[in-house]
Amino acid sequence: MSAQDSCLSLIKYLLFVFNLFFFVLGSLIFCFGIWILIDKTSFVSFVGLSFMPLQIWSKALAISGILTMGLALLGCVGALKELRCLLGLYFGILLLLFAMQITLGILISTQRTRLERRVKDIVMETIQRYHAHPEESAAEESWDYVQFQLRCCGWNSPRDWFSIPSLSSNESEVHRVPCSCYNSSASNDSAVFEKLSFPHFSRLGPLARPRHSTDLCLVPANSDIYSEGCARSLQKWLHNNLISIVGICLGVGLLELSFMTLSIFLCRNLDQVYDRLARYL
Repeated sequence: MSAQDSCLSLIKYLLFVFNLFFFVLGSLIFCFGIWILIDKTSFVSFVGLSFMPLQIWSKALAISGILTMGLALLGCVGALKELRCLLGLYFGILLLLFAMQITLGILISTQRTRLERRVKDIVMETIQRYHAHPEESAAEESWDYVQFQLRCCGWNSPRDWFSIPSLSSNESEVHRVPCSCYNSSASNDSAVFEKLSFPHFSRLGPLARPRHSTDLCLVPANSDIYSEGCARSLQKWLHNNLISIVGICLGVGLLELSFMTLSIFLCRNLDQVYDRLARYL
């Protein structure tokens, strides 16, 4: 066996092993999404939160897993069976993904102000329509999750919630905000959070979802709530995690470039191997 044949064999099995790993990873992501979709109660008990829109996350994970498995399967079969059509399709899909990521990065860099304005409009619309339609609460649950994780309240400040009809009380001077604004760490009484906020909740934990979709979890705005708006908290989070985000993006890009290089190199050199074999036959 010549050095070129050995190199091609090495590339073929490297491509196969790497894609086999991503096929297993995709199957795990798919199974995880299906688990969330089928058994929400167990997932809520495991994670400790339930106001995040589980149905959206589960479907997104399942679809991501299927796409990852499909792309990895193309790479595995194309490399192992030395099928140029599958290798070419695999290269084309990776190239398309890479181009989309580059385009998205350019758009985010050049349209940053417009993007921030659009995000603000979406958030303010979500706040204004908070629980107006309980059967369509995915956006509200997502924003509750953001407020809880970033430890913030409202977009600019907690005052964004004060004029929301669904949060208004009989006493005009008392403003109320969602429970995701409540700063439980600022209170010395660990039972206050549960007493104030979750009287109708199940036993899945202090942040479990109400039993009925019409139940609202609210706290008085003059209690211990986060005073900072989520716009500033989001900017801080992005600044603190900028290196990690850029590193992950660069890592994914380099991985895609490596797979594209291996697949196109193998695809282009298969003809030479077949020509040498034909001369010997």
